[in-house]
Amino acid sequence: MRILFTSYADKSHFLGMAPLAWALHIAGHEVRVASQPELTGTITHAGLTAVPVGTDHRLRRISAMVKEKGAGLPAFELADVRPEKLTWEYLSWGYRSLVPWWWRVINNPMIADLTDFCRYWRPDLVIWEPISFAGPIAAKASGAAHARFMWGLDVFARMRAHYVRLRDEQPEQRREDSLAEWIGSQGAQFGVEFTEDMTTGHFTLDYTPPSMRFDLDYHHVPLRYVPYNGTGTVPDWLRTPPKRPRVCLTLGTSATERLDGYSVPIQDILTSLGDLDIEVVATIPDAQRDQLTHVPDNVRTVPFVPLSVLVPTCSAVIHHGGGGSFSTSSLHGVPQLVLADMMDAPVKGQLLHDRGAGIFIPSGQAAGPAVRDAVRRLLTDPSHTREAGRLRDEMLAMPSPADIIPELEKLAIAHRS
Repeated sequence: MRILFTSYADKSHFLGMAPLAWALHIAGHEVRVASQPELTGTITHAGLTAVPVGTDHRLRRISAMVKEKGAGLPAFELADVRPEKLTWEYLSWGYRSLVPWWWRVINNPMIADLTDFCRYWRPDLVIWEPISFAGPIAAKASGAAHARFMWGLDVFARMRAHYVRLRDEQPEQRREDSLAEWIGSQGAQFGVEFTEDMTTGHFTLDYTPPSMRFDLDYHHVPLRYVPYNGTGTVPDWLRTPPKRPRVCLTLGTSATERLDGYSVPIQDILTSLGDLDIEVVATIPDAQRDQLTHVPDNVRTVPFVPLSVLVPTCSAVIHHGGGGSFSTSSLHGVPQLVLADMMDAPVKGQLLHDRGAGIFIPSGQAAGPAVRDAVRRLLTDPSHTREAGRLRDEMLAMPSPADIIPELEKLAIAHRS
């Protein structure tokens, strides 16, 4: 088969797809990865064949311009589940905000070129990350089956289900749907009508552990997470066991590459961790490292090290709730301290906290002493390690990317036209 992966140009959204792309390639399928030109190097460095499509999106530039004017982008919480908040007025406002400010900005520059490529190459299956709606448009325009690839908790489909239910309860004249209208208007250029599967895929691929997955009404294909967060080397200091408990501090690349910086006081946290008899490895880019006024003796700062190499040597991991950090730590059975405030990350943090496999602190409360005390609890209370081990076992029981290939082949045949 011919299988096309597609993601708008965001490294963190693409990396989790790479192991499945490798597995399909090794199984003998033709695999391509289409994205905006900015992501081409990341794709080829992963050993995959890139197809640059369209032009780079301007999301970061637009966000910076809005910030310079003293404003902010709409603060709609996709992960919100409070019944009193999820009114029709709030959800319809949220979609009116998300579509023009986020999804249209990142997708419109690549829709036409991606569709042209699909009509030329004729993939059997298009696999798209959950907000790259250019994928289902191009798939339907070329007769391909299409699948959504989740990199986190499915707050998108859960919120969409709430929205559709409330929309259908409204009088006919109030049944607006900004997402359907936008996707429909873009698809109409290529003879494609909007259908609801364009928001969830013909089926959804998801490496979320079963106990943490939302109960949603769509065709779900689970697969085991395989760590990949970029190429790298094993440094000398990682070749021998640590003499003290090692704690990894990683706050992801998105905060420094496309957002406004860290949402937690990194200097305060490092200073407080200096009070503990531990070894801290903090992955901090050089530019942010230069802004620190003091680095305690027990802290090693490195710009980058593959988490799949570092995390197995750690007794605890402090992170921001990103998909790669959470899944790599979970896969290796390491207790986690989640400092989060965006998207699905607070929900993941709370789920970990509730099951005892970690501790969750909202970013706004993540002062140094609070982080230090939480790390101490993770290291001294064996129940955290025990529950983290159970989460690891749950993930290891999931089918590998190679295991699900026969099912993908059948689904592609069933849904392509």
